[in-house]
Amino acid sequence: MQPKSESKAAGAKLKIKPLVRFAEFEECVVIQKEVWRHDDLDTTPVHQFCIAVKTGSILLGAFLEGKMVGFVYSFPSVFRGRLCHHSHLLAVRPEYQGLGVGKKLKWAQRSEALKRGLDLITWTVDPLQAKNANLNIHTLGAITRTYWDNFYGYTPALTLGLNIPTDRFLMEWMIRSERVELRAKGKPKRGQAVESLPKAVEGQLNEAGLLEPQRVKLNLTAGRVLVELLRDIRVYSQQAAIISRWQTAVRKALKHYFRQGYGVSDFIYGERCFYVLERIDRLKDLKPKKLFASKKYF
Repeated sequence: MQPKSESKAAGAKLKIKPLVRFAEFEECVVIQKEVWRHDDLDTTPVHQFCIAVKTGSILLGAFLEGKMVGFVYSFPSVFRGRLCHHSHLLAVRPEYQGLGVGKKLKWAQRSEALKRGLDLITWTVDPLQAKNANLNIHTLGAITRTYWDNFYGYTPALTLGLNIPTDRFLMEWMIRSERVELRAKGKPKRGQAVESLPKAVEGQLNEAGLLEPQRVKLNLTAGRVLVELLRDIRVYSQQAAIISRWQTAVRKALKHYFRQGYGVSDFIYGERCFYVLERIDRLKDLKPKKLFASKKYF
């Protein structure tokens, strides 16, 4: 992890701009391979970026001392009958991760989408990635109420291990909402008391000192419900059976509570990590500013 002073200094020097040149598109391909080590088949190619920037996509690069250190890419989409953008790629070079580059790219993406009159950006994420969940939900203010089983199939580049399905959330980032406005101003939601909230999924250490999920509780009716998550799934990269058990438990709980009208509204990131579920119809901060109140947002 980078020292805070170094992180702030890098953030102050960081420049974000639209990418329009062929050489910049080539650099996007290089960055993808550095970050994910994908084969060409699973890498978004240069020719895709060429046409995308001419037909409504948002492609922004982050530069530090003239070097592109990351980028974000989204394209026009339709979700639940609404014109929006789907954010397909967010990549930051490994040596520049932890400096807030990804967060700055997402806020810049939001600013560009607002200029275009949009109010929603979606993207898919792996539900078992705690660090990403903290950025997407707690920091940016996105929510999710959609869980897709094995969405990308058993694509080797996208799985967490052999025969592990590629389950995905669809995130909804309501970029004109009050919750996102507050986070854009650096006012994230306050932390929540873990001890006092009921848990649909909770982990317990086994004899080897590894955290495993206990029995899933599907009878909870509280206003807020927690679902525990491994803090760092990479620690369990050689423990496919444990990853599978966590995925099964998280999937079972979230799909059940989503059907009951809950959505993931926040994320608690610490020594223990939890999704915070609340009933969607009670989330008042999903509404946009009064200026946009006539539109249907959820």
